[in-house]
Amino acid sequence: MRKGFTLVELSIILVIIGLIIGGVMKGKDLISSAEQKKIYNTWIKGWQVAANSYQDRTGSILGDTNGNGQNNNIRLDNTVTVQDRLKAVGLDIPVGNIATSSGGSYKIKGKYSTSTAIARLMWRNTNDGAKNVLYISGMPTDVALAFDTMSDGVLDSSNGDFKRDGQAASPIPIPWPDASVTPTVNITLAL
Repeated sequence: MRKGFTLVELSIILVIIGLIIGGVMKGKDLISSAEQKKIYNTWIKGWQVAANSYQDRTGSILGDTNGNGQNNNIRLDNTVTVQDRLKAVGLDIPVGNIATSSGGSYKIKGKYSTSTAIARLMWRNTNDGAKNVLYISGMPTDVALAFDTMSDGVLDSSNGDFKRDGQAASPIPIPWPDASVTPTVNITLAL
């Protein structure tokens, strides 16, 4: 009687190992996707909803400190004025994952870059004319792609509410840059 495995038994073992490795890899992708959805829904959408709710309740623009109806380039990570305005009218402050940022920054991990994204309330020229936006600097590019699809339903860096900052309007979708070459981008989200 010979000892050892037959070719059929070895091939079955290799198939099982392959399935386990594939499951682990897919699991990592699912965890990454869930984390991106959490950041988008709690932090990015949180600031968008907070700004719009503040305007609905008060008739004023949240980031307008001059009374001109325009956000005034307020960094949300190093101010408490905006957060105090939200509290004063009973609105929740979106939560970041950096304790000292008052909800204005979020450390985001992408495939090619982990960076601290910083949110600002700004008045920007956009494809649709000048408007109030949530401007976020330092966002990992691969994560920005996911957020664009979540926000607009279409992957297009130049159109929709979620755009790459400075991207000119185009009648055809403009792709985002390669995330392995351009690890972070700045984006705007219409308010």
